[in-house]
Amino acid sequence: MNFIALRMLISDRAKYFGLIFAFAFSTFLLLNQISIFCGIMQRTGSQILDVTDADVWVMDPYTEYFEQTKALKDTDLTRVRGVQGVDYAVRLFKGNPIARTIEGKFASTFTIGVDDSTLIGAPRKMALGRWENLREANSIILDRAGYALLYPGQPLELGRVLELNDHKARLVGISDASAPFVSFPVIHARYSEALHFQGQQRNQLGYVLVRAKPGISPENLARSIEAATALKARTTMEFVRDCIGYYLRNTGIPVNFGITIAIALVVGLAVAGQTFFLFTLDNLKQFGALKAIGVTNSRLVGMVVLQAATAGFVGFAFGSGMAALFFEVMSKQMATRGIILTWQVEAIVAALMTAVILFVSVISIRRVIVLEPASVFR
Repeated sequence: MNFIALRMLISDRAKYFGLIFAFAFSTFLLLNQISIFCGIMQRTGSQILDVTDADVWVMDPYTEYFEQTKALKDTDLTRVRGVQGVDYAVRLFKGNPIARTIEGKFASTFTIGVDDSTLIGAPRKMALGRWENLREANSIILDRAGYALLYPGQPLELGRVLELNDHKARLVGISDASAPFVSFPVIHARYSEALHFQGQQRNQLGYVLVRAKPGISPENLARSIEAATALKARTTMEFVRDCIGYYLRNTGIPVNFGITIAIALVVGLAVAGQTFFLFTLDNLKQFGALKAIGVTNSRLVGMVVLQAATAGFVGFAFGSGMAALFFEVMSKQMATRGIILTWQVEAIVAALMTAVILFVSVISIRRVIVLEPASVFR
């Protein structure tokens, strides 16, 4: 019976390819939009994840996400260091000075000031140079995407000079930093020099980076710091989730992507459902003949499900292949780096397409079940 079901499916080439196209297009659109959405949301916390030296981030109590910085007092650093369970705590500065090249090209930047003595918070993934070179005077590290923005079409080269707030800074390294949410160049410098790049203000301390002592969980340490200092303390992943939650609540990103994802599901449900229903109608005589020779309804239902599942699987495979090729090409582009197709997204879309296949099967199964065998001979 399975062989007969597959022969019935493949024999009508037009409807068969129409089904595959509907499933493939729906799969591709779902994989594409969900992956891009997840990639964009991950970018909101990319600069937090790039700091591998800290377990806990301490900030102003009203800070909601990474870009929203209210400076702490220098005494807050001392108070955090006094909390039991803290291995070390260092300052971190974040500002947005304008970087200008000798040729006149300029751009707003994300400038991160790391602790002068330990360089905790400096980038560890380097495309060129060494992060330890930040110890040199008037030195900065620029991310690779920022270099391409400020020096378009030019090869990576150390020793170039940038001007930040009338201060000259020499490029001693090019980092392979994760893509930020906003495509600003990411600059790392020592804390003392980053203050000059930004311009003097009363308070400059953006965050305190804390490492827990061995045997103490970051979550417990964060709660201890909050209790002892009345500041906000979040583990790295908690802070990343805060950033994602902020953008989900306060931007139109989820609505825009949600509409596209809903359209993809409607395409799968409507186009594939209608095409498969018409295919079933065209084959009612064959189903009726099978009923007439004693094939049970349960067996016929299995044949319909097999036909829908086969077309859905082939379409899902083609759609996944197109999505994989799309992201393979796009991941090599600087602007879309880090946006990839993950197995989690593939699993989610597989579940959604399974639901589509079941829906497509159900609307056709009823016509097969109520079919009278005698109608074949009329």
